[in-house]
Formats: sequence, structure tokens, C-alpha cells
Amino acid sequence: MHEHHGHPEGLAVDLKRIALLEQRRRILKLFGGAGLLLGGLACGVGGGSGTTPTGGSCSKIPEETGGPYPADGTNGVNALTQTGIVRSDIRTSFGSYSGTAPGVPLDITLSLVAANAACEPLVGYAVYLWHATQDGLYSLYTKQNENYLRGVQESDADGKVTFKTIFPGCYDGRWPHVHFEIFPTLQSATTATSKLSTSQLALPQDVCSEVYGASGYEASVSNLSRVSLDSDNVFRDGYSTQVATVTGAVASGLTASLLMGVNV
Repeated sequence: MHEHHGHPEGLAVDLKRIALLEQRRRILKLFGGAGLLLGGLACGVGGGSGTTPTGGSCSKIPEETGGPYPADGTNGVNALTQTGIVRSDIRTSFGSYSGTAPGVPLDITLSLVAANAACEPLVGYAVYLWHATQDGLYSLYTKQNENYLRGVQESDADGKVTFKTIFPGCYDGRWPHVHFEIFPTLQSATTATSKLSTSQLALPQDVCSEVYGASGYEASVSNLSRVSLDSDNVFRDGYSTQVATVTGAVASGLTASLLMGVNV
């Protein structure tokens, strides 16, 4: 064994230094991996997120059917051309109708972002939103004497639109949901031919179960028991980016939020 002239303690010191270096490498590797994991969680787009990511990549919300009651000119009446459709509070009818939809209060905030690596907010876009009543009917169709629970809003400087509405009921064969169409501008939101995307928002099961204990939602209880997100004919192919985050309480009102990536 040769003597280490620069280190009179010899091999013992060298081995200790090697051990310390290896320990340091392991620590750096551990913290580096954790940082990547946290970064991925912060930047990813998932169901329930209402906050615009600061990095990463934003997935496009899945394209879905508008269903049989869109009132966008593709299946009978076109509510988008009616004066009064541009509004935030959609609980009441407008124009020649005057009814108000009963139900548990629900505010819906949708955050529109570009479906790319930048995830920039989409400012000045328009969202047409509609959904069923608490008893599972749609205005202008199965409830022909009303046009409530339909409205259009323009996205603000943060890419957000907010609608004041009621929690929709669960009708037979479908999971509780909200329809929407996205348009490039408010001016173009007059016919479905101008839309960029059509999709649906799903409501969380625990919240649905709680809401459907309220008066007026009696039929929803049995309907919900016969369907799931995995069996629903719209959501069963994947719904991770479509389930909204819901906060609040049934007695005082609920708030649903969803982040939506859009191809631009």
C-alpha cells in the first residue's frame, strides 16, 4: 500500500471524502426529483383546477356532443340571436318569457387558456353555457315556455367567465353536467357554425349526492343511483379534465370552477 504524501492520514481520509461526496450526490438527486414532481403537479391541467398554470402544458378539453337541446341554431331555435342572451345571471328567462328557475344556487367560473405550452389566458373569447333544470328539463325544448339557464359571457383579462345559475338535476341516463360552446369573439357567438369547441362539465359525485337531498331534486336521487361517470355515454371515455372543483354549501350556495384548454 502506497503512502499518500499529501494526506498523512492515508486511505482512511480519502474513503471518508468519497463517502461524503456520494452522500451529497444522493441528497441532490433526491431534492432534484422532488422539485420536478412538485413542478409537474403545479403546472399540470386536471379536473377541478380553476387556476391558470404558470408553466407546463395545457391539454385541450375533450370535444363532446352539444346534445339534443343546444338552442344554437343546429336543432331548431337559436337563442344566440335573441336580445338578452349575453348575461351572467342565467336563472331567469328573458325577452318575452319571465320565469325563474328554482334550485340550489351555483356560480360557475370557467378559465379559458390556450392549449399549448404557454397556457396563456384567452381574453375576449365568448362562452355559451346551458344546462337542465332541477327536474332535468331544458328550456325552449322540454320546457318550451322558458329560456332560462342559457347565457353568453365574454372572457375577461384573466380569461375567465362566470355564470350565476342553479345546480342542474340528474335526468335518467346521464351524469349531472353542464354544456358549453366556445367562440373566438363575442360578436361571433350568434351561431354554432362559428364555434371553436363544444364540451361538457361534469359535477362531482359527493356534491351531487348532497345537493339532491334538497327539495325539488327528488327525481335526481334515483337517477343518479343508476349512472356513473364511467358508464355515462359522454364521460366514460375519460373525464379527468372535465370534473369541476365545487366549494361552498347547499344552504348558502355553491361555486364550481374548471380550467379549459382551447386550441387557438
